[in-house]
Amino acid sequence: MEKILVETDAFDRMLLRLSHEIIEKNPDTEEIALVGIFRRGATLADILAGNIKKILGKEVKVGYLDITLYRDDLSEVSEKPKLNKTQITFDVTDKTIIIVDDVIFTGRTVRAAIDAVFDCGRPKRIQLLELVDRGHRELPIKPDYVGKNIPTSLDEVIMVKVRQYDGEQCIAVQNK
Repeated sequence: MEKILVETDAFDRMLLRLSHEIIEKNPDTEEIALVGIFRRGATLADILAGNIKKILGKEVKVGYLDITLYRDDLSEVSEKPKLNKTQITFDVTDKTIIIVDDVIFTGRTVRAAIDAVFDCGRPKRIQLLELVDRGHRELPIKPDYVGKNIPTSLDEVIMVKVRQYDGEQCIAVQNK
């Protein structure tokens, strides 16, 4: 059974707040780039970039990262994992890269994303934006920006739904 925790309006406000936080922490938007982790992190990166453009009237570089082959649990994910193409069309060297993801859990996806970013160049710094922090970290990774902390049990699954894939925008929880 699914329970909605964050409805559409609150979801949109959360992304707008996170956009303002990015600007506040990084006033020179020429030096930043948003890199979304496929699938939903990529969609969230696009929304954040759109918000920043509305606020400042300036474009922010956006890239998309497929971390599938960087995962340390690839054999547990699938025998034939679906691969998306990493799309970073700009030089990451000396930029502040903001990795955008939907839910942080163990931290292993973020570790894989950091490895993938470094394969593209050497950024000045990497920041992490997570829409939801559900706890249960296995690695010492902490997001710089968090939309909402939602403590969960290991028997629960957090689902971030976005219009592009799900036809609605919300955050829900359900039992496994």
